[in-house]
Amino acid sequence: MWGDARLLTFAANALFALAALLAVSAAGHAVVRSPIFALKSIQITGQLAHVRRAQIVAALQGHVSGTFFTADLEGLRGRFESLPWVRRAEVRRHWPDRLVVRLEEHVALARWGRREDARLVNIQGELFSAVEDTELPLFAGPPGSEREVARRYAEFSSLLAPLGTTPRQLLLSDRLAWQVRMADGLVLELGRDAAREGVSRRLERFVEAYPRTLGLMNARLQHAEMRVDLRYPNGFALRVPGMDRMNQERAARQLAALQ
Repeated sequence: MWGDARLLTFAANALFALAALLAVSAAGHAVVRSPIFALKSIQITGQLAHVRRAQIVAALQGHVSGTFFTADLEGLRGRFESLPWVRRAEVRRHWPDRLVVRLEEHVALARWGRREDARLVNIQGELFSAVEDTELPLFAGPPGSEREVARRYAEFSSLLAPLGTTPRQLLLSDRLAWQVRMADGLVLELGRDAAREGVSRRLERFVEAYPRTLGLMNARLQHAEMRVDLRYPNGFALRVPGMDRMNQERAARQLAALQ
């Protein structure tokens, strides 16, 4: 080997290249950690209605370290997304000394489940924990059904719009039966989806029949006391708590004659 000039030259060049690479690496390591590139600011963007500045400061306190090059962007993103109303956070570097954070808030659609759970559903059908707004509708259903309940709420609201009222509660039972409580107190038992007729079609039939049935009886019956069972193939049944059986049957006959 020692007598082979070409091999010695190659070995020497390789050693020089390795030394140069190590020097460059060490210099780069020193540069990215240099105080010259210290972070000076974090800019928060996005339309924020619920996230407060104090929450952001508390989430970041003691968790921002490193320089412009070494800051843990994924860690910071996780800190922001731990805030109650934050659905998504994007963190990026902005030369030379700033981080820009874009926050997307949840848009609440409804309350979910029990009041003490303090859970909400957003417009994407996702659950999140936050202080509840009692003006929101109430949803409930089996675990994992949040997205389907949110989708059906939009569908049922559209179908019921001609009645001039909106759903205030939408419940999906463990047996996958649907119940809707309207803003005026009227309760609609929709039952389960079936191959022959889905719950949406039952609701359509009810809305079509309403003007010549319950719409005509509205002056005599209070919706707050009314429960309508739509689980019949050719009509629906009316139940009014507090009404005696004779009057209940009379009202049912009147509905049957009007349908």
